Amino acid sequence: MRKMKLCTLCYIERDDKYLMLHRVSKKNDINKDKWIGVGGHFEDLESPDECLIREVREETGYELKDFDFRGIVTFVYGKKNEEFIEYMHLFVGRNVVGEPIECNEGVLRWVDKKEVLNLNLWEGDRIFLRLLEERKDFFSLKLVYGEDESLKEAVLDGKSLDI
Repeated sequence: MRKMKLCTLCYIERDDKYLMLHRVSKKNDINKDKWIGVGGHFEDLESPDECLIREVREETGYELKDFDFRGIVTFVYGKKNEEFIEYMHLFVGRNVVGEPIECNEGVLRWVDKKEVLNLNLWEGDRIFLRLLEERKDFFSLKLVYGEDESLKEAVLDGKSLDI
């Protein structure tokens, strides 16, 4: 039986940069050495907004004052008999206040948006990062990864993408 997870991910914008997290600190981290936004898994009875605000505060020290819910990303990942599905609620944030803290999951850096796609990212992250820049409407993206961590399938708003 597949495990299902709910999570949030936020790309916080400031001065044409995104706040990126280089995941280098956790052991057994599926995102080890990758660059991602900030976010995490839902706690009991949390809404997506509540999870987002809590995770941004816990990982960065910032209070998130303004954000847009931009999409749902469905990840299918794992080895046979260990697959999981993760429904990621994707946000773009602005207007953070407070002092940054050190993150126990990795290193936080403000990265110029033009440079983000040059980082070590998941292949599917490149798709939704482009969508965040090119579209303003809400989208649904399904990403299916193989055992070798390569992207096998991408479906945007019900239509298969060439990958």
